Amino acid sequence: MSASPLVPSAHALEMARDVLQIEAAAVQGLAARLDERFTRAVELLLQCKGRVVVSGIGKSGHIARKIAATLASTGTPAIFVHAAEAAHGDLGMITHDDVLVALSYSGEGDELLTMLPVAKREGTPLIAMTGNASSSLARLADVHLDVRVDKEACPLNLAPTSSTTAMLALGDALAVACLDARGFGPDDFARSHPAGALGRRLLTYVRDVMRTGDRIPRVTVDTSLIDALREISSKQLGMTAVLDADGRLQGIFTDGDLRRLLQRAADVRHVKLADVMTRNPLTIAPDVLAAEAAQLMDQRKKNQLLVVDAGGALVGALHMHDLMAAKVI
Repeated sequence: MSASPLVPSAHALEMARDVLQIEAAAVQGLAARLDERFTRAVELLLQCKGRVVVSGIGKSGHIARKIAATLASTGTPAIFVHAAEAAHGDLGMITHDDVLVALSYSGEGDELLTMLPVAKREGTPLIAMTGNASSSLARLADVHLDVRVDKEACPLNLAPTSSTTAMLALGDALAVACLDARGFGPDDFARSHPAGALGRRLLTYVRDVMRTGDRIPRVTVDTSLIDALREISSKQLGMTAVLDADGRLQGIFTDGDLRRLLQRAADVRHVKLADVMTRNPLTIAPDVLAAEAAQLMDQRKKNQLLVVDAGGALVGALHMHDLMAAKVI
């Protein structure tokens, strides 16, 4: 291959748009062709007592690996088996309780076809994704899903591009249909994604990050303003909860309330806290996701929240900085 000059930026943009339009058209065409075969494929996946084994080779193999990962993370136990490795021992991973999903655009890949007699002997149901309904793989499948495309996005019409995009999209459709049928929810999702930012958002509750005990700034309604300011300063949350004699929450006094008070009155030494606090403050329950607390703070333009239990008792205090420290936001 001879060296070529750099592609002008305008031409590169034109090529990129063509690729995206061709691949988008391939996915739209796939959606228009969906029929009862897709429904039957979903039924097989839902009925699977073992694992969904997804297999392919080459570019289809890369897509198969991703589909297996998506299924596994959304409630459908799945593994990827490389078609070339299957004939060298990995076929032992497939049992009669499993479902085999085989990807091959031509439907004639030798490695995949070598797997089928063993899978059939085991009684393993086969779902095939091919672009050729008359191919060997399609004919041997219990369910054939047609992923044919009019053309590849490659200008040579050779490199798997549109076809692999169609396979990937159809794999996502299968995973999401199964997710919905299983009633797979956020808590289920969190259990399979415990690490990273996603896990923190789905697994961290207000009770996990709120300040409790002596770390909660609190005073009573008959506390002097000066003493309330000392409590705010010592607890470093920019506010204090205000309680009645029985410990019930009556209000909140914040740095913002103090600034507004100073704008109105020069001498605040004899001001009663009950007269300047904010009554019916914004609160949240301890069993709410911390991410929801962050959203509430953002919507209401607040930096702090008081945490109360089902009976209305003060059990914690939360600052935006606590959510940042926990990497919820």
